[in-house]
Amino acid sequence: MTTFLVPLLLIGGLTSTGVYLLLERNLTRMLLGLLLIGNAVNLLMLTVGGASGNPPIRGNTSDGATTTADPLAQGMILTAIVISMGIAAFVLALAYRSYRLTTVEEVSNDPEDTRVSQQSGTEDEAEDIPQPTAALDTDAPDELDALPGFEGAK
Repeated sequence: MTTFLVPLLLIGGLTSTGVYLLLERNLTRMLLGLLLIGNAVNLLMLTVGGASGNPPIRGNTSDGATTTADPLAQGMILTAIVISMGIAAFVLALAYRSYRLTTVEEVSNDPEDTRVSQQSGTEDEAEDIPQPTAALDTDAPDELDALPGFEGAK
């Protein structure tokens, strides 16, 4: 089986460019990175699927080919295309919502994560953690019950 170098270089280039774009903070670049990685995986499945051949229908031949083409790779690629378009629509919706809320397309650090990462680890953290109180369960309705007014069948 001969493997051509050009498709493999194209797959490697698409994957590396997609990973680079995926690591950016801009949501549009993240989306482009996802799409490039999806296309690279589709090309990889097509390359690994083997050479073309006869259609997988009994009795049909095509250009004198001696082998039968594998339809699984093509079916998987069609499924991957649908999934990648769904992911693209979801990321576009996230980018639109983020832009409408903050008018900035760049993803910033979460303030709570920044605060937690800046805390020193030398403090006694056991004092900050609230200890649970031991409460006995009663049949009386509590404030967190789903139906506090419901007292059961009498």
